[in-house]
Amino acid sequence: MSSFKNKTILITGGASGIGLLMAKAALKQGASKLIIWDVSQENIDQAEKELKEYNGRVHSYRVDIAETDPIHQAAQEVLRQLGPVDILINNVGIVVGKSFADHSNQDINRTIAINLSGAMHTSNAFLPAMLKQKSGHIVNIASAAGLMANPNMSVYAASKWGLIGWSESLRIELEQQHSGIRVTTVEPSYIDTDMFAGVKPPLLTPLLEPEAISDAIIRAVQQNKIILRKPFMVKLIPFLKGIMPARMFDFIAGKLFNVYTSMDTFQGRKSD
Repeated sequence: MSSFKNKTILITGGASGIGLLMAKAALKQGASKLIIWDVSQENIDQAEKELKEYNGRVHSYRVDIAETDPIHQAAQEVLRQLGPVDILINNVGIVVGKSFADHSNQDINRTIAINLSGAMHTSNAFLPAMLKQKSGHIVNIASAAGLMANPNMSVYAASKWGLIGWSESLRIELEQQHSGIRVTTVEPSYIDTDMFAGVKPPLLTPLLEPEAISDAIIRAVQQNKIILRKPFMVKLIPFLKGIMPARMFDFIAGKLFNVYTSMDTFQGRKSD
């Protein structure tokens, strides 16, 4: 089992939302060093205030995950100043809630860069040190959108499908190498944060409470779970897609469970 006690934890997008909640949980579990990467200095400043009781254990860096060079530069600084990372949580993500035809080039490139490429480059930067110490845990926060299509979030879905494929492939590689490094892929439905403000949750798939999913992720890491899917209905997606013709699945997901209209009232956060 992976333990947070006396470990170095790095969370991307760790200054707000579930990233900050997981940061707090990791510190409560006894993490000796918590490293927060976030693009917003305002969020970093606020997070540091909220974590002031852990003064000396929290280390914050302003990093834009959409840019490759800053990722590797910041990683080298972390490794030089704080040493290897024991648990890396690739949490940061954005969503553009509109039809694909309305996406700009920047919308497409930035979504893929942050949600997919950023996780790859961040992991690539810290993996050699994990391999050298023959231990570590990489957590990739994907989405139920990586398991099924959904209108008005096509590029987000593409980024999360890619993240799941890469994360699972990485896990198998590291297992074949007997590396001692674990990989957990997290695939939640809509979380009740500003990122998905305005969405209409599908039938029988309530909005996930941030505290509850954050706690579930922490437990999944401790238990070395390969995949975490929440809520229960998300667990059924691969099975239903596997046994149903596409049109039948579309009817059930779109007409009965209203998945395909869940983004119609999406507002999101202004930063996205």
